Amino acid sequence: MHHLRRLNAPKSWPIKRKSNKYLKRPNPGAHPIKLGIPITILLRDVIQVAKSNKEVKKILYNKEVLVDQKRVKDPKFIVGLFDTITLLKDNYRIIIGKNKKISVIEIKNEESKLKLLKVIGKTKIKGKTQLNLFDSRNILIDKDDYKTADSILIDLPKQTIKEHIKFDKGVSIILTGGKHMGDQGTIEDISSNKIIYKNKESEKIETLKKYAFVIGKQKPLIKIE
Repeated sequence: MHHLRRLNAPKSWPIKRKSNKYLKRPNPGAHPIKLGIPITILLRDVIQVAKSNKEVKKILYNKEVLVDQKRVKDPKFIVGLFDTITLLKDNYRIIIGKNKKISVIEIKNEESKLKLLKVIGKTKIKGKTQLNLFDSRNILIDKDDYKTADSILIDLPKQTIKEHIKFDKGVSIILTGGKHMGDQGTIEDISSNKIIYKNKESEKIETLKKYAFVIGKQKPLIKIE
């Protein structure tokens, strides 16, 4: 199907539910639909640089719109958590707020060349290790001291690893799912598939380990609010 009923769109999409009946469905891409949004909706409804789908197409075809430093022209291209968007001289990062809605913040030009990624798996390829990352990206490494649930900071577009943050007690996290989606805090304890974290209000909350995305040691490595 090329379209999606507006009322059935993911709750994370910051859209009016009682407007037009249908929305364009994003093409399959780097992000799951619950944590991603078509670039048309992002430019029209979130950043608000266009008033219609027609205007979005004109911007994409006639102006240079970069996602993670790569040109995008497809109106149904899906963008998601921590992607960076460059439109002329303006730079944005996609975030998820405590209201569980996808949003953007303005960032400096040098920040648009940084990407924080979660390691979701590893694969052996010809004696080397390939890191499988949160946004469907893969990076080959020589020395494997990475574990699933760790995070890495890379530069764009070269994909050089600048920093590695292990999934451990005391690190800063943001939640990417569950009823506390968008919440930030510090890991207090880790069990087999659950964690306890302390949020900014000093409340201790238990959640599933899979929802935790490490964003830094004492503080986030990138601007996320």
